[in-house]
Amino acid sequence: MDAFAHLAAPDLAGPAGAWLDRLAHERRLSPRTVEAYARDLRQFLAFLGAREGRPPALADVARLKPLDLRAFLAHRRAEGVEGRTLMRQIAALRSLARHLAAQGLADASAFAATRGPRVRKGLPKPLAPSAARAVADPASRAGEPRDPWILARDAAVMALLYGAGLRISEALSLTCADAERARSGRLTIEGKGGKTRMVPVLPQVADAIAAYLAACPWRMPPEGPLFVGARGGPLSPRIVQLAMEGLRGALGLPETATPHALRHSFATHLLARGGDLRAIQELLGHASLSTTQIYTKVDSARLMAAYKAAHPRA
Repeated sequence: MDAFAHLAAPDLAGPAGAWLDRLAHERRLSPRTVEAYARDLRQFLAFLGAREGRPPALADVARLKPLDLRAFLAHRRAEGVEGRTLMRQIAALRSLARHLAAQGLADASAFAATRGPRVRKGLPKPLAPSAARAVADPASRAGEPRDPWILARDAAVMALLYGAGLRISEALSLTCADAERARSGRLTIEGKGGKTRMVPVLPQVADAIAAYLAACPWRMPPEGPLFVGARGGPLSPRIVQLAMEGLRGALGLPETATPHALRHSFATHLLARGGDLRAIQELLGHASLSTTQIYTKVDSARLMAAYKAAHPRA
């Protein structure tokens, strides 16, 4: 209830708080997703409160029509919010509506009847194999005025993203004890929704981690984070993003070269070399095969681009 106490009447704030707890503990959504859903609901409650002149109550939610929700989406669009974020906000509000209905508190059917904005799905933009390898090489940043152990650290993170297909959050959640397991050639990763998967670790990736640990000046207890910042605390994802920005300039890479693009590169390059789609799904930790199938479109797009560039009658 405390999360929404200042934005909603008690009869709505209480169930909304219980809904958030259910997402986190029963459905085991990632903390970032729960935080985003909470933010989405706060924005919606603020919109309703401004319109009603008071904090909205359950009765106000039950009276909502699709037109009211479209007005909220238009308001958010006018603030510069993109379609993908609007889709997530509708998903959050629908989830709350289902919770209220399941508890017998309100029939908020307007949420289910409201269509979200169309979102154009762009294909992932992987790096070329040579560029992906260069990103994971500390020599690519040799001219920077940075401590050698920091360059080795960043290279080890990039090696995990490209060599094992990890998300940046997954790589930064590893502990020092995981480094020992990496030497054995595999890691157990806890991904989105608390799902675990086994990923192989290439010798080159294990070597990059070992080189970083050998150079790191900080005490590294087994239960502590594997990757630490300049002051010895847990490494921030933003630092990794900044490292990639520096590499883009040094290597002449496009703006689409992000840490997450290394994960896309991992999947695309495996598929191009004959990797099994179902196996790639398991390595990436995708819940649905349809999510992984987008990489078949990437490979086809690259093939057609090569054909059009080389064939005399293309």
